[in-house]
Amino acid sequence: MRQAESNEGSGYWYPQHGVPTSVDVLNLLRRYRATEGAMRARTRSSMGMGETDLLALRILLQTQRSGELMRQRDLAHALGLASPSVTALVDRLVRSGHVRREPHPDDRRATIVVPTTDTDTEVRATLGAMHRRMIDVIDSMDETERLAVASFLQRMVAAVEQVDEHEEPAPAPVLTA
Repeated sequence: MRQAESNEGSGYWYPQHGVPTSVDVLNLLRRYRATEGAMRARTRSSMGMGETDLLALRILLQTQRSGELMRQRDLAHALGLASPSVTALVDRLVRSGHVRREPHPDDRRATIVVPTTDTDTEVRATLGAMHRRMIDVIDSMDETERLAVASFLQRMVAAVEQVDEHEEPAPAPVLTA
């Protein structure tokens, strides 16, 4: 019977309740990332585009909402891509009707990349309900919970962004017979 008691206490037979462990939290983060990745894949599939194309649209829509202009070279910088790659990307988005090129209002030599109204509508239709559910979850939290979540996520970002210098591997143990 002692074995059953120790199994119960370990959560082997019955889930433990209470404060999640560090591993539990990391597993939840992994599960969220996987779920969010699957949602992005569904979105890309429904819109018929790749990950970088969808990211470019997000950047262009955010830029448009902020009242700023986006030149193709600015988009290249934002995406971390070379100019020829962004030219091909913008060409694809123009052909699919998601963006258009327009003359820059202040620089006759430059053009800007502008998302179409249909693109904004399509993105909102595709992602709107999911974003609403996410906002509802956040809105259901009190100020203390939101502060804790924001602090946690900021600290996780900092931990992941930190670049470690690779240490020399420890020598393998010498086995003796």
